[in-house]
Amino acid sequence: MTNEKAAAVMTTQLTSPLKSRDLVAIGDLSAEEIVRILDLAAAMKGKTNADFSDRQVALVFYENSTRTYNSFVTAVHHLGASICGFSNSTGTSVLKGETLHDTIKMFEAYSDAIVLRHPRDGSARWAADVSKVPIINAGDGKNQHPTQTLLDLYAIWQTQGRLSNLSVALAGDLKYGRTVHSLAEGLSMFEGNTLYLASPNSLEMPDYLIRFLTERGVRVEEYSRLEDVADKVDILYMTRIQRERMPDEMEYERVRGAFRLVTATLDGARPNLRVLHPLPRVDEIDIELDGTDFAYYFEQAAGGVDVRKALLTLLLGGHGGR
Repeated sequence: MTNEKAAAVMTTQLTSPLKSRDLVAIGDLSAEEIVRILDLAAAMKGKTNADFSDRQVALVFYENSTRTYNSFVTAVHHLGASICGFSNSTGTSVLKGETLHDTIKMFEAYSDAIVLRHPRDGSARWAADVSKVPIINAGDGKNQHPTQTLLDLYAIWQTQGRLSNLSVALAGDLKYGRTVHSLAEGLSMFEGNTLYLASPNSLEMPDYLIRFLTERGVRVEEYSRLEDVADKVDILYMTRIQRERMPDEMEYERVRGAFRLVTATLDGARPNLRVLHPLPRVDEIDIELDGTDFAYYFEQAAGGVDVRKALLTLLLGGHGGR
């Protein structure tokens, strides 16, 4: 954190503990701060205002995005603020060789906060170290995606009524999937949660994350089949195979289609079970599941607008209707 940013945090501590803070990893927040964001998201659902008509948010997306980019666009508009930035690097000075450092410094001058998506692990933390305005990580390589975690936790809270004492299955690509890395860490902040990790052998959760979870008191069980976890959990979090992050096409071809959820897999599932997915879906959830009570992935994605609106409200120093 720069001296300027640190000073801003200290001087605004009394009005908003999140004002001028970076959000690079979900661990940058406490459990209490997460709950505050989710409470505010529920209170702000569907509401618009012009509290931030004098503010501008930079969306700096080096990677393509549908839901994250457009939900941030919608959230900023709902708050009455304006937007600058780019949705991919085509047509920007990045193609001329401009460094991430220089791009961040320019958008620092244009905006009150920067939402960054970048393909390199650790890029958001590095950007936060050089920026005088808050950095929100919208995904850095296979590392973290904390605002996705907030909307995932929001969906869990909305469907289960709690964030503690849950049984949650994370299924699919647990090696390269940044959403499951962030969500696992987020769930570890709340007591009594059990994680069932279901993946092909070559796509298992990294050992360092499993050690982190067990050290935090999370019960972790590993499986290689969806059928072995479907009847044990409250939440089944499906993921696609991260083709773009694999070192070669042969690795992708070996695992494509390995984990596919069909309605029959949920025979005997708990009635409160909800299936989540960070999207986009490829072929890992049969479309027939969309019509069942188990499916909640589209509602999950829709909640991203209110969650990101709440986060921006607190980060920019608003009251959120207090």
